[in-house]
Amino acid sequence: MTVRHDLPVVVTRPAAQAVPLAARLDAAGRNAIVFPLLEIQPLPDQAALRTALARLTEFALVAFVSPNAIDAAFALIGTWPAAVPIAVVGEGSKAALARYGRTSENTRIFSPRDRFRSDSETLLDVLDLDALRHRRVLIVRGETGRELLADALRSHGAMVETVAAYRRLAPALDQHRQEQLAGLIDSGAEWIITSSEALRILVEMTRQAAGEEGVAKLQRQRLVIPHVRIAETARALGFEDLLETGSGDEQLIAALQFRA
Repeated sequence: MTVRHDLPVVVTRPAAQAVPLAARLDAAGRNAIVFPLLEIQPLPDQAALRTALARLTEFALVAFVSPNAIDAAFALIGTWPAAVPIAVVGEGSKAALARYGRTSENTRIFSPRDRFRSDSETLLDVLDLDALRHRRVLIVRGETGRELLADALRSHGAMVETVAAYRRLAPALDQHRQEQLAGLIDSGAEWIITSSEALRILVEMTRQAAGEEGVAKLQRQRLVIPHVRIAETARALGFEDLLETGSGDEQLIAALQFRA
């Protein structure tokens, strides 16, 4: 295996999550550049979220769709009721729970077993769906998102409530960011892409900053992707050089340090 240091690594997560990862990548010998493709904003009205979180003991399961959902919810929670199980869909969410003192030692936590496909489908594989029949389940999510988990649980008889905890927005592409993006595309980089939505935003921003020629250059650069579903989106958008790492920062960093 060889260590690569010649290309910058662009971390495109929301800023609060991108900065710590960039620092770890710098420490691992890579030149990391933070270029967020999504902004996470609190909801202007959190009444529905507060009301749902005040009723946690009514639920047989609470599912968080992302670390952002966990951060938004735990900012409003005093103490998590230990008897209420939690479901998450990735290693990043498990790490977020640990920051708030929730681990498998004190809470029953369900998460997918397949590190390359941590999503709603593989989460459903580890849940006891029969045990959730006629019981309440809360899903804490962004303002928009996939309905698969909620629909599947309802189809098995669970009484599902969903509540928004935050909103995702594309950052403004001002002159400085246009120039930065055009420079990265022109010189070449490896791009950490952790959502299909972010990748679609990157392509559109590139089109604005560097035109179709810039999009063609971007499509020849390497994407670093934790999930097979994002890889499917990438291929549909014309990307071929994909490094699939599996879920979690540890695997991502290892993949960027060492590869044949």
